[in-house]
Amino acid sequence: METGVPSSGPKHILVVAHRTAATPRLVEAVRERRRRGPARFTLLVPRPYWDPDTEEAALTLELALPLLDEAAEGHVDGRIGDADPLVAVREALEREPVDEVIVSTLPARVSRWLHRDLPSRVEQLGVPVTVVTAPALMRHPVTGG
Repeated sequence: METGVPSSGPKHILVVAHRTAATPRLVEAVRERRRRGPARFTLLVPRPYWDPDTEEAALTLELALPLLDEAAEGHVDGRIGDADPLVAVREALEREPVDEVIVSTLPARVSRWLHRDLPSRVEQLGVPVTVVTAPALMRHPVTGG
């Protein structure tokens, strides 16, 4: 698996998010990363573990991509991944080299991803990780939950 491979073109940033995919903090993090230099972004939305057969991940992409396109000043690719976010990231890294990963989560007290130490586990795959945490009272943009 090739990860963190230097390239002469824009850096490839993988953004991993679900409930926080359309939040202002993530949009601002993408905007800030874009300001630091040429980058292309892919939003990876793992299927929800509680109901992986619904269209919720697709709805999340539909809502978040226009906001992230604007922040990235260009097209952001969107992908739906495995219900296990680590498996989803690993599969994304196997498909294409990634220079950085942004993991967007709910606050620590309610985040399954932070409870499972997803950011550290992704770093162990060989890519630098930035964590963006949504505000404590964030509600799901699609379902309101």
